[in-house]
Amino acid sequence: MATNEPTKGDEVILWEGSPSQWKNFGWWLACLLVVPIPFAFWQWLATKSHRITLTKQRLRIRTGVFSKENEDVELYRVKDWSLQEPFNQRMVGKGRVSIFSSDKSSPEVHLSWLNKPSEFVEALRGAVEAVRDTKRVREVDMGFEDEHHGAH
Repeated sequence: MATNEPTKGDEVILWEGSPSQWKNFGWWLACLLVVPIPFAFWQWLATKSHRITLTKQRLRIRTGVFSKENEDVELYRVKDWSLQEPFNQRMVGKGRVSIFSSDKSSPEVHLSWLNKPSEFVEALRGAVEAVRDTKRVREVDMGFEDEHHGAH
């Protein structure tokens, strides 16, 4: 069965992008006042070099201009996520997604200034459920921490 979804190797890409340049608005404004233009250009370049790719199997984050850093979070390890829309980001259609996982190197991932953050969260939710079903993985919390079942 043919699919119109873009792929990288054997993985289907569900969402791909980078933080919005709106995060650098203050730096560009500062160029008019005090901050040298090369510093603002560096911020623009660093933001442009920040790539976020959500596939059906993992979340891949690539950062760095000259030296690159890659971080992968396998979706079956994702425990929870939240979407925040701070006023300054919401005014330009952006948002912040926090992802919490059982991954040892990246238990928390914070992605700020995302375009269409609600679409990202929906793609993440669907992909996490699908990969858990495929791998037959379920999240189990072993402790009780409410008023009726105190931890003993």
